[in-house]
Amino acid sequence: MPSHTFVLNGRPVTVDAPDDMPLLWVLRDKLGVTGPKYGCGVGVCRACTSHLDGAEFQPCTVAVKDCAGRRVTTIEGLADGEVLHPVQEAWLECDVAQCGFCQPGQIMTAVALLRRTPAPTDADIDQIQNICRCGTYPRIREAIKRAAAAGPAGR
Repeated sequence: MPSHTFVLNGRPVTVDAPDDMPLLWVLRDKLGVTGPKYGCGVGVCRACTSHLDGAEFQPCTVAVKDCAGRRVTTIEGLADGEVLHPVQEAWLECDVAQCGFCQPGQIMTAVALLRRTPAPTDADIDQIQNICRCGTYPRIREAIKRAAAAGPAGR
């Protein structure tokens, strides 16, 4: 079985997996990283949203072979040790999560948005396509605005 090496949440990892195995399954089943969730398997629900070299992507649609030598960041790698990322802090302050299933992907998408657009408008936030079955969209909007107001949340 081929070996694949990439940086996961700041640490180099090597994993044996078929070249075409979706990265989501490598993360969850082989590396024990369970923040990215399986929802649809085709990148539509965005529950697995993570970052690849700093840009958001859906690991359910990317083969592990395409991540060789690249940087993958999941929700587990967002905080700086015990210090939560400003978006994570805002999520808690605004009591966004209900069931929590989509929240890791929502947070990772919000971080990417704030990197691109440090002071997003409602229209910018409404472009987020992550699906939340609980319908916490108003609190998601509030949390993104709070994180933006707090400063450089897109780190």
